Amino acid sequence: MSKILINEIKSHLKKVKDFQSDNSILETKTLNEIIIDNRTITIILNISKPKNLYNNIIKTIENIINDKFNSYKTNIILTSENLISKSKNINQNEDIKPEGIDHIIAVASGKGGVGKSTISTNLAISLSKNNYNVGILDADIYGPSQPKLLGLQDNKPTQNSEGKINTLKKHGIKCMSIGFLIEPTKPMIWRGPMIQSALQQLIKDVDWGKLDFLIVDMPPGTGDVQLTITQKVTLSGAIIISTPQDIALQDAIKGLNMFKKVEVPIIGLVENMSYHICPKCQEKTMVFGSGGAENTAKNFNVPFLGKIPLDISIRENSDKGTPNKNTMNKNFDSISKEIIKFIYNNETKNF
Repeated sequence: MSKILINEIKSHLKKVKDFQSDNSILETKTLNEIIIDNRTITIILNISKPKNLYNNIIKTIENIINDKFNSYKTNIILTSENLISKSKNINQNEDIKPEGIDHIIAVASGKGGVGKSTISTNLAISLSKNNYNVGILDADIYGPSQPKLLGLQDNKPTQNSEGKINTLKKHGIKCMSIGFLIEPTKPMIWRGPMIQSALQQLIKDVDWGKLDFLIVDMPPGTGDVQLTITQKVTLSGAIIISTPQDIALQDAIKGLNMFKKVEVPIIGLVENMSYHICPKCQEKTMVFGSGGAENTAKNFNVPFLGKIPLDISIRENSDKGTPNKNTMNKNFDSISKEIIKFIYNNETKNF
């Protein structure tokens, strides 16, 4: 049904002329994508000129959608993802730190499946409970998790009067993710330059407002996304997540060394799935081994921030999008205190 509707929408949008030519926005590829979800039609437009030049196009599209598909809401997003890397007006060495954000912290892991996104969410909530303004940037373009973890998967972002994308907010946390702009089951078949451009836009073209902390939920590995974040974004520090397993620790060390190489301060290591306590007999079991991350932190002379156990409430509430109900919140609170201490001690030293 959605494919039929998308084709019908395209047939009407063929009438919309691009302001730079007599061709339609389909022919000039200004029309990037049409997404239909939750009774909302999202139109993504590629732009190459100042945003105000597209006002007439936006108004025409809105009129068409409101007239022909009035049972749907309209959401129009402007993007320059295919043009950022080609623009001569952008300094490739320019650091990105939007006005109003005090500290940007990367939460990373060398491999997938160690719970990095879950920990990012819970640490953000813990920081928010301490009266800090907190946001999460979901930088995992291929596998965004934050919309689900925060219970925002059925929401779509809007744009403000200045053309910036508004964040979505839940549990006191502001969030932006590519997951809000695509269908959940649709694969992202993008090459490196497109990913880098999209990431820069998710930081620069989003209205984050005033934040004490922006948590960047990084994808696993040490590839294009990680390099873009570490080279372009002014990071206050990085947190490395691992399980106690040797194979996970090997990859965590790669991530740790990457941040050290680009001179990003290491806030510390967190050991996830550290142990399991039997709910019946209270016996503690080291399912994935013991003390691996703590020993690695000592060997590399970086802080060890703490341990997160295997706990069913974390899994259940992550699936429900209610991370604030975890029974292990005290563990996250302990780690968030170490983060605050590290950030503000460093700030004092650099003053």
